Amino acid sequence: MPIYHAPVRETRFVLNDVLDIGRYANLPGFANATPDLVDAILEEAGRFAGEVLAPLNRVGDEIGCTRADDGSVTAPPGFKEAYSQFCRAGWPTLTAPEDYGGQGMPQVVGTSVSEYILSANHAFEMYQGLTSGAIAALLVKASDELKQRYVPKMVTGEWTGTMNLTEPHCGTDLGLLKTRAEQQGDGSYAITGTKIFISSGEHDLSQNIIHLVLAKIAGAPDTVKGISLFVVPKLLVNDDGSLGQRNAVSCGALEKKMGIHGNATCVMNYDGAKGWLVGKPEKGLQAMFIMMNAARLGVGLQGLAQGEVAYQNAVAYAKERRQGRALNAGDRGRTDKADPIIVHPDVRRMLMQARAWNEAGRALVLWGALLVDLVRRSPDEQERSEADDLLGLLTPVIKGYLTDKGFQAAVLAQQVLGGHGYIREHGLEQFVRDARITQIYEGTNGIQAMDLVGRKLPREGGRAIRAFLALVGKDIAEAKAAGDPAGIGAALEPALADLHAATMWFAHNGMADSDNAGAGAYPYMELMGLVSLGWMWLKMAAASTRLLASGDSDSAFHEAKLATAAYYAQRELPLSSGLRRQIEAGAESVMRLPVEAF
Repeated sequence: MPIYHAPVRETRFVLNDVLDIGRYANLPGFANATPDLVDAILEEAGRFAGEVLAPLNRVGDEIGCTRADDGSVTAPPGFKEAYSQFCRAGWPTLTAPEDYGGQGMPQVVGTSVSEYILSANHAFEMYQGLTSGAIAALLVKASDELKQRYVPKMVTGEWTGTMNLTEPHCGTDLGLLKTRAEQQGDGSYAITGTKIFISSGEHDLSQNIIHLVLAKIAGAPDTVKGISLFVVPKLLVNDDGSLGQRNAVSCGALEKKMGIHGNATCVMNYDGAKGWLVGKPEKGLQAMFIMMNAARLGVGLQGLAQGEVAYQNAVAYAKERRQGRALNAGDRGRTDKADPIIVHPDVRRMLMQARAWNEAGRALVLWGALLVDLVRRSPDEQERSEADDLLGLLTPVIKGYLTDKGFQAAVLAQQVLGGHGYIREHGLEQFVRDARITQIYEGTNGIQAMDLVGRKLPREGGRAIRAFLALVGKDIAEAKAAGDPAGIGAALEPALADLHAATMWFAHNGMADSDNAGAGAYPYMELMGLVSLGWMWLKMAAASTRLLASGDSDSAFHEAKLATAAYYAQRELPLSSGLRRQIEAGAESVMRLPVEAF
């Protein structure tokens, strides 16, 4: 059976020693996030994830969800009981606003908890994860009446939420959607259409499901500019808050898919279902992007989480599995015929690669969550603006690069097990299958790259990328001045120069030929991801060096941090020059073949 142990020590290091969240005690929610309370939250979340959710991961994968003839869907065995425990313990309320029954804790703490739940049971977490995004959209765009009607019970987990965008004929190009909304005399709308790939669209975990649905009001432009957002409950809600009759929305089918079998991915049919407008007419995409951006950060976390649990299982196997003798005679056992495979350099290469991605990825996604907190909570307008710039710039990188690396880490972990990684017994093949979707949904990673290059780089005259380059450059200079013990500063400096040069190349060549931007977008996202993880390693190496100098008792932890930082400096950051050359090659070789040659 697969194992999972929540990396609480790693999280505590990032929160306290790298991000130093204690310095934000003046912000709403942070004053209550004392180190002792955060430690207790992390420990209990890790226990719940490991003891309750992880054993259900294989159950969800092998049994999956079941749809009855009436369209109702039953979650896998054990999920409903676990979800009840999850809600009774108050986990859904952790970061929600206190005005709606939440605890108001910082997003950076909630993100830490979500990592553990995702590693333990990716499919289970999605039922609540999408609800959080729906709450965020409603809080910003919905009327007070709609917020009071729906948000409190979504906060407690009694009701869950979904996001309904995709249709059979349109995925990324939402201007093609055909779902229609007809205004009714009572102020509601009749929603008619079919949505596909709807995660958590129908299930028996919660009392009600609140769907956020994109549709076009009759007479609106038949383009992306004509899209509106509607809230459509599975069960209508009476004026007194009690549940009423079933709405005209149903699950027409469950998608048959590669992974995340424990989550109900549905075809949803809206047959004149009653819905209410969220925000202004024809401004639905703006409202939905609040949820989508939250989801994209969450999907980046999913990639990290799958990479982490896969890595843990690969390490456990590599320490026990004996095959061949160590190349270095000093590492060979004296009595055994074979040594643990962890002594072999190529196995170490795979484990170190996954470890380096995971640990820096955790720091990056938690830093992104801290930016969310600053945007929402800081009283300083300049601090909010700067955080918003960086968050917008890095969101496609967190989503795209961390899911690429999470999937690659899962594949490397599977490779460590050899043939045993390909069979079901050890669980690695499920981690690979579950990780794969993260590169696809909430906008494929190619779309993330195009968003980064086409929208985020030129935004406000390149203000965000200039700020990012300056921040990293400043930290490199400080690291080198302090002696650069892991060599990460010296290795990151030329990588940052490659990123700067690639950015300038786009400025000069992307406008002249938009295909240059399209052909170079993906390697640019990889280059920014490479530098971003390098920056996190720079910060972590500085923190561990400082703590070692102060006599911190956990010296082995910090020595391991410096060793992994050195690995990243020597084995990962040199890839920057090749990515830059790919970008500067332009679009000619990519676009040269005529369509008929394929």
